[in-house]
Amino acid sequence: MKKILAGLAFTVCAALLAAEPALAVSRYNSTGMSCAAVQRTIAREGAAILRYPSQNGARLTLYDRYVADSRFCDGHEFADRAAVPTADTPSCPVRACKRRPDPEDCFPLQPGCFRF
Repeated sequence: MKKILAGLAFTVCAALLAAEPALAVSRYNSTGMSCAAVQRTIAREGAAILRYPSQNGARLTLYDRYVADSRFCDGHEFADRAAVPTADTPSCPVRACKRRPDPEDCFPLQPGCFRF
């Protein structure tokens, strides 16, 4: 009887955890915000998806996930410098997750070769 109750309790706990809502990443139009507002949003939320128009003249909307630091990247990635257009500047500095180079391909001071 104790094994049945323990199994039932485990099943209920697993079902409750599975029903927990996933954390959603907010989406923003970077050209509708100032550079400072974009940076504050990423710092506050840890990660955000930013959309912006393509710079090459095509009528495309580009987007990517930008993060506060490497803690918000997968284990095989690191937060590297990137830039997005905003309402007040064409190149606002932010960070995006990039694939970490293989250790044998690293050279001194290459981004992503050292974990800080």
